[in-house]
Amino acid sequence: MKKHVLAALFLLVGWSCLQAQGPPITADKPIMLGGNSFTTKTLMEFRNTQRGDFAYIPLMLHYLPSSNSLLAVHIPLIDYRIDGGTSGTELSDIKILGKYQFYRKDATGKTFRMVLKTIQQLPTGPSLDMMDIATGEYQSYFGWIAGYETLQYGISSEIGYNWMPNGNLSAFQQKLGFGLPLLKPQYPNKQLNLYFEYANVWVFERSWYQLLYAQGIQYARKNITFDLAVQVPLVNDVAEGRKLNQSVFLGARYTF
Repeated sequence: MKKHVLAALFLLVGWSCLQAQGPPITADKPIMLGGNSFTTKTLMEFRNTQRGDFAYIPLMLHYLPSSNSLLAVHIPLIDYRIDGGTSGTELSDIKILGKYQFYRKDATGKTFRMVLKTIQQLPTGPSLDMMDIATGEYQSYFGWIAGYETLQYGISSEIGYNWMPNGNLSAFQQKLGFGLPLLKPQYPNKQLNLYFEYANVWVFERSWYQLLYAQGIQYARKNITFDLAVQVPLVNDVAEGRKLNQSVFLGARYTF
C-alpha cells in the first residue's frame, strides 16, 4: 500500500482548480466556474478495509458549457489486494457526470446555490463488490446539492439515491461539508482551507449503514489546488469482514 501512496504523490505534481474558497474534498458543491472552461483533476482514494487494500486512481475531465452546467467523464484505475484472494491492477467503472445549477442568489461577499446532479456508472471494471469504486455493475445516481458560501466559511449539503438495477448495493446517500479558510482573501489567489465532511450511506437491501467523517486540508495557488483528507467511520454497521478501517484521499486539479 505504501508504494501506491508514494507513486500518487509524484503524480500529483502538475495537477489541480480555483474557486472562491475551493471545492470540498470528499463532498460536492454547487459553485461552478465560468462557462467554456475545462478542469483536469484527480481524487485518489487509498481504502483500507477488513477485506484488503484498494487504491482507486481516477483521471477526471470536466467541461462547463455554460456557467450553470457541467459535463464530465471519470476514467479510473484500481489496484486491489484482497486478503487470501485475488489481486491486480485494471480499469475500473467509468463514470459520466452531469450537473445543472437551477437556483442562484448572490449578495455582497456571499452566495447560495442549488444544483441537480446525475452520475451514470458503466460496468467497465472488475466485479469486486466495492461500493463507489469497483462493482462491475451499471449504476445510476440522482442527487440534489445546496451550498452557502461566504468569505468566512462555506457549507454544502447533498442528498441522493444510487440505483443498482442488477445488484443489491442500491443506497440512499447524504453528505454535509463545512469549509473554513485559514487565510484572508488575496490576489493573486492563495488559499489554505480546512474541511470537515460527513457522509451517511444506507444500503437498505443489505441492511448496511455507515456514518463517515473526513478531515481534510486544501492548498490553492492561482488555478491549482492540492487536497489531502483522512476518512474514518463513526458508525460502521456493516457485515463483519467488510468494514471500512480508513480511507486516505489525495487530490489535485488544474483549471484552464
